[in-house]
Amino acid sequence: MIFKIDYKVKELKINSKAKALIFDLDGTLANTMPVHFWAFKNIVIDYGIEFTPELFARLAGVPAIGTIEKLNEWFGTNMDAEKIGHLKEMEYEKIMHKMKPIEPVVELVKKYHGVLPMAVGTGGYTRLAWKTMKILGFDKYFDILVSIDDVERPKPFPDTFLKCAELLGVEPSVCEVFEDAELGIQAAQSAGMMATLVTDYYDVTVGQEI
Repeated sequence: MIFKIDYKVKELKINSKAKALIFDLDGTLANTMPVHFWAFKNIVIDYGIEFTPELFARLAGVPAIGTIEKLNEWFGTNMDAEKIGHLKEMEYEKIMHKMKPIEPVVELVKKYHGVLPMAVGTGGYTRLAWKTMKILGFDKYFDILVSIDDVERPKPFPDTFLKCAELLGVEPSVCEVFEDAELGIQAAQSAGMMATLVTDYYDVTVGQEI
């Protein structure tokens, strides 16, 4: 399945009040969504679940373990959320080399690298998040990455972004968060930060093969 990205003409800009920038990773900096989709699909099919793009869209921004918990709730399955969540991440790692950067957001990172402090706040695991960063060359722009391993409560709670602000040494109110999921926008707003939905700057369409 191909998740093709079509970029819109309008330019992604920062808020004039922003003094620090925080970026989500999956679906914001990196087009990892098709990789995550196929990883889930390949794992949960053994439990009788047909994982569709529509189902995936309903779970946007939900971490792997939370996704398995939701699937158990919706389909009446009894998957071990932590075990299956980690199996999904292993499956993801096998095919993650297929991911692509999301250009409008990456251009913003390049523009403000060395100008404003920046961090990544992700709902993914630390090791795989940094591997994504290295594959796409983002590691040269960021020293700070806060993952689900670093906080007690994931998005939509504000903990991830508040930790980013703390490590950046800035007040939350001057941070602008860039996100692709409503849960991430909620997290940013709960943290008292400015929030920008990057999907206003690109469209994703679904094809037939990865």
